[in-house]
Amino acid sequence: MTGTLDSPSIAERVRASMARFTTTERKAAHVLLAAYPVAGLETVAEFARRADVSAPTILRFVGRLGFASYPDFQKQLRTELDAQSKTPLAKTPERSSAMRDGGAFLNTFAAAVLDNISTTFANLPAAEFEAVVGLLAATRRRVFVVGGRFTDALAQYLSAHLRIVRPGVVHFDGQADNWRDQLLDVNRKDILLVFDIRRYQESLFSLAAKAEARGATVVLVTDQWLSPIARHAAHVLAARIAVPSNWDSSAAMLGLVEALVAATTDRLWDSASDRIAAVEELRRDG
Repeated sequence: MTGTLDSPSIAERVRASMARFTTTERKAAHVLLAAYPVAGLETVAEFARRADVSAPTILRFVGRLGFASYPDFQKQLRTELDAQSKTPLAKTPERSSAMRDGGAFLNTFAAAVLDNISTTFANLPAAEFEAVVGLLAATRRRVFVVGGRFTDALAQYLSAHLRIVRPGVVHFDGQADNWRDQLLDVNRKDILLVFDIRRYQESLFSLAAKAEARGATVVLVTDQWLSPIARHAAHVLAARIAVPSNWDSSAAMLGLVEALVAATTDRLWDSASDRIAAVEELRRDG
């Protein structure tokens, strides 16, 4: 099986197939995800050495992902690597006369957004989603939330909702240099939820690495090609972002955020309902 940018990324396939792998294949899977996609761009022998498994294990692992050969697997990885680094200028869509027609453009764009949403949810591992909800519902653990240049709006949106249904929610705000000060309060009982999509932000990677080093559990919400933060994340939720535009779309990622809010609220309803009632009382008081 070769892949396209519309099909699940190799990282998504690996995460979805983890339960089907043998013990040695699972070692290869973890190594690939920890150094994605670099490990898979090495030779079979180098990948095997890195994972401490045999070369035939690597080939079986690649076969289980649906690739007829290791070169096919690497070709798809290179395609994904190219997609990860695309700038707005490099993502210029083909501008046909039909696209210049307002109605045709809206239909095409709407179809792409809807496909992103449906594909995101179709490829989302239920166990991974449930694990993240479980973390967000653990009210004895603080939740720190942060995003990048465009995704921090999603971080703020998630934080605003979570603050209503549970205590201990902190949004990392201000400039990246100020994050170090806020990082002082992060410890092994805490959760850092990071939003990061292509072109991935080095400051977010540094923050996640330092939070992990302090013992925090890192949760990553990213695109299908996976931010490098994935190597520091205990849990990864991926959303589709590509649309016929110079800009990526956050619609599917917003849907994912709203699903997290809904599931966390439901999980905490006994206490969350009291907090919501208290907020409404405060609003009535002006």
